[in-house]
Amino acid sequence: MARRVFFSFHYERDIWRANVVRKSWITKDRIDAGFFDASLWEEAKTKGKEALKKLVRDGLKNTSVTVVLIGAETSKRPCVDFEIMESCKEGKGLLGVYIHQIEDIEGDTDKKGVNPFSTIYTTKNGKKKYLSECYPVYDWVNDDGYNNIGTWIEDAAKDAGR
Repeated sequence: MARRVFFSFHYERDIWRANVVRKSWITKDRIDAGFFDASLWEEAKTKGKEALKKLVRDGLKNTSVTVVLIGAETSKRPCVDFEIMESCKEGKGLLGVYIHQIEDIEGDTDKKGVNPFSTIYTTKNGKKKYLSECYPVYDWVNDDGYNNIGTWIEDAAKDAGR
């Protein structure tokens, strides 16, 4: 089953790498790829803070999974944190994918960033539980994301009951 997916990432720094992932389904049949893209990156730069929050909420509608593309500075982006928290609040499937080893337009890779799931937590019965304890994170290069992202997305959706 093809899933509608929201991609969360650091726009300015990682757009090239994000597009490698986001467009990986283009060379496959949508069903074979396992997903299609519902991210907002094209509109995001032109919006104010409150308008951007509304845009994120609207972008998450009718999606079953949020994929956080983790680059060198993704964990420092408040918008990414908001997208993760909204995804959790709505019960979306969630997973992370390190993209630092994907070459940019100049053929350069980047340093590995901090997993944003390790900085966000929930509290239940007075105990903190970091999202990194709840959601999987993969590496696009080491874990063969091109061939496996559809499975990762499907697994995340099923784990969320979607």
